[in-house]
Amino acid sequence: MRRTRVAGLLVVIVAIAAAVGDRWPASSSSTASTPTMAPSRSTAASPADLPRRELRGALGEADGAVPDGVTVFDDAIPGVAKLDPALLGALRHAATDAKDDGVGFVVDSGWRSPAYQERLLREAISEYGSVQEAARWVASPDTSAHVSGDAIDLGRDAAAWLSEHGAAYGLCQIYGNESWHYELRPEAVDHGCPPTYADPSQDPRMRR
Repeated sequence: MRRTRVAGLLVVIVAIAAAVGDRWPASSSSTASTPTMAPSRSTAASPADLPRRELRGALGEADGAVPDGVTVFDDAIPGVAKLDPALLGALRHAATDAKDDGVGFVVDSGWRSPAYQERLLREAISEYGSVQEAARWVASPDTSAHVSGDAIDLGRDAAAWLSEHGAAYGLCQIYGNESWHYELRPEAVDHGCPPTYADPSQDPRMRR
């Protein structure tokens, strides 16, 4: 009698397991796709994280991002085309002469939108740990020479070439800690480039 009851109970358990198994998702293999699930509260972005994540997805060439290999002659790239015309003209003049030395003027960054500059500033604060330390590397949107189209960051070869020849074109390194950052100083053609600031935080323009 006891064995009969046990056997009956086992039959019921097997039946329930089979029924549940029909409704349970199959185990994923290395080639199977995993269903997308809504994030739980523990994994969802906090309100403080959302603006930065949205900016990462929204910003592109139209905001000043520069693809690899772009030069100062690439008018189709807003980061180049929206530079101040006088700065761009001096850069192209210098780049044309630098070709004789086998040097190309590759652009790492030029004009930037305020949103792009704001993103860079937030990232710098996160990386360096404070607003004060970040200010040594990244200006705010309302003070940045990149946002106004008055500055360019160049690749290593171009920056090295300009460190020797830039004054003749009015192109000067502005900050001691940023050998890649150049701006136009027309008076440098006759008088040489002015002394560099140690970093952007020492530049009076950054304090307005």
